[in-house]
Amino acid sequence: MSPDHQKPQGGTAVTALLSLAGLVVALQTTLVVPLLPNLPGILGVSDGDATWLVTITLLTGAVATPIVSRMADMYGKRRMMILSLSMMVLGSLVAAIGGTYVTVLVGRAFQGFSSALIPVAMAVLRDVLPREKVASGVAMVSATMGIGGALGLPAAGVLFDHFGWSSVFWVSAAAGALLLTGILILVPAGVSGTPGRFDVLGAVLLALALVALLLGISKGPAWGWTSPRILLSLGAAVLVLAVWVPYELRAKAPMVDLRVSVRRPVLLTNIAGLFVSFAAYANTLATTQQLQLPEITGFGFGLSAATAGLCMVPGGMAMMIISPLSARITERFGARTTLVASTLLMTSAYAFRMAFDDTVVLIIVGSVLVSIGNALAFAVMPILIMNAVPLNETAAANGFNSLLRTVGSSSMSAVVAALLTGITVEAAGHTFPGHGAFVAMFGVAGAATLLATLAGVFLPRAARARIEPVTTPESVRAGS
Repeated sequence: MSPDHQKPQGGTAVTALLSLAGLVVALQTTLVVPLLPNLPGILGVSDGDATWLVTITLLTGAVATPIVSRMADMYGKRRMMILSLSMMVLGSLVAAIGGTYVTVLVGRAFQGFSSALIPVAMAVLRDVLPREKVASGVAMVSATMGIGGALGLPAAGVLFDHFGWSSVFWVSAAAGALLLTGILILVPAGVSGTPGRFDVLGAVLLALALVALLLGISKGPAWGWTSPRILLSLGAAVLVLAVWVPYELRAKAPMVDLRVSVRRPVLLTNIAGLFVSFAAYANTLATTQQLQLPEITGFGFGLSAATAGLCMVPGGMAMMIISPLSARITERFGARTTLVASTLLMTSAYAFRMAFDDTVVLIIVGSVLVSIGNALAFAVMPILIMNAVPLNETAAANGFNSLLRTVGSSSMSAVVAALLTGITVEAAGHTFPGHGAFVAMFGVAGAATLLATLAGVFLPRAARARIEPVTTPESVRAGS
């Protein structure tokens, strides 16, 4: 590894830029959620068709993240960040200009490719920052996944209320264009990759498996878990993965190095990431749902979508404040301790949410507590992974962790839909989700974070939070 003094200057500016980029990219996930009740009327489609505007972004993001992350390690991180943001800008423009369901759907698909930017950005920070600053920089960028999801709801709601639905996409395009300019100026062109052979077949098989898996998970509540389409989709995912895993183990230059992925620190961190993202998504979905339920249910508050979205802002702000501090906490107490403490905090917060939801203030307090734990957990995971993988696999390893977070969030989305439609109450001649649905949701989320805690307990104890390169014979300093 090159000495720190040989690294490019302007690390603070690069960290700020990539954190903003991560925030904008993360916003894409929840960008159209506040618009879903209105989009069927605007675009002339059914409610089921409108939900594809969320599903398609999820699918393309899940496929793009591991592939683009691997390409970043091979062909250059700066190039892949430019590609990811360019796809986001293109998708935003297509959606804004087209004005039809098909063009918005295509645009949302392109926007999904931007998800790959976050793990690549974390790998860039490992390249350009002095070693003692990597942990804090990576923590901030990693936490933007949660921050963006929390802030996306109120931001989109405000834009829609004041400037119309297309403004959401115009603002996204403008933000992406500004970030592209910043990356071209600030991110060194020398942040390149390690030459190698790209695993095309491995990428195709993984893409097919992910599409089948996430399609089955996301559409299960709508199509029915025993419907032929869902069974076929989930069965295809299992079958393709059964082919992909042994192929990857035999490949000389695999798409995902499974041997590295099963190292105890990487494996347990990925397991924790899956459960934390599963649990964290309940916080976003359930909070806005409960606050918008009418007061005649006996536990709802009748808030508008925009107001309910604004109630998520304190949680997002808490994440922004806590994320930069997480590196100091990790440096003092160790990465394992930080992860365990964060997941225990989330478990306690969900227990609080199960018991105390009589007022809007109590709901916001519970949401903020979950968000703080979420920020700490998301911030420390890349540090644990980077300390366990070769330098030339940084982006791919973090990309795989990001992918598992997506799978976790998608799975919770399906659980939320099942609970909200399965546990209901009747009021004023209408059917609404019952209070028991929210209690069960938080109970499931708390159990998931407890499992994440268990994974964290078995992590090897690390003395420091520094990012130490794990060298292999093939490892080459990126850009050297």
